[in-house]
Amino acid sequence: MGGRIDVYIDLASLYSYIALVQLLKTQDLLRQHSVEVEIHPVLLGAINAASGNKPPWTLPAKAAYGTHDSRRSLSSVGLGADVSPPGDLMEAGKTQLPLRALHFVKARYPADTYLATWRHLLRAFWTLHEPPNTPAALAKALADVPATTPGGGEEEEGKRLFTADDVDRIVRAAAEPAYKDALRRATEEAQQRGAFGAPWLWVTNAATGRSEPFFGSDRWHHVYEFLGLPYQDVALLPPPGSEKEKGVRASKL
Repeated sequence: MGGRIDVYIDLASLYSYIALVQLLKTQDLLRQHSVEVEIHPVLLGAINAASGNKPPWTLPAKAAYGTHDSRRSLSSVGLGADVSPPGDLMEAGKTQLPLRALHFVKARYPADTYLATWRHLLRAFWTLHEPPNTPAALAKALADVPATTPGGGEEEEGKRLFTADDVDRIVRAAAEPAYKDALRRATEEAQQRGAFGAPWLWVTNAATGRSEPFFGSDRWHHVYEFLGLPYQDVALLPPPGSEKEKGVRASKL
């Protein structure tokens, strides 16, 4: 067992938000199975343009279905009805600045800080409807990232993750050529690995050396199967009170 999951996500992708929350819930178990996870900020707009893909909300049939699927998917990871698009998604999707900032945080801060920043910037985008796409909006969002207990656990009431100097440093770095290049390289890597949307997962099995792509926030059972990890699949049970249901219960005693 063991391996690696490279995850390519963008703030402007609702299903990237769902995938990140799922990864936060399972990161300790994945670590126990010797599975390394790396999250790469990528520009979804550039991936769509390169692949010829279109955002699902621009297609009427997909948009209508998406209202049902997004609700179900959000609920499955504990996200609620307060998560919704921040107005004009085409405009809000210009997330180059915060994605570059995330590359800087990834390079200069601990992993728990990087993940906490991702989580809060996604919340700013999808719940607060304040896309951090300008220097002022990014600075505000970064200043509000809550500090957490060691290991990325519970939020520490009233405490913030970044100092004012940290916020200033991150916002300035987001305009530097080095982090513009980092975002470009990550996006190109996702494209080279076949990406046509986000979240895009590139999964490598350490035992076999094989790698395969996976798309979406609901392919984890396929990922676990590919990595040879033990997992519990969805199973339809007999009706309550039926003889078969009684047999299932008895077999578990």
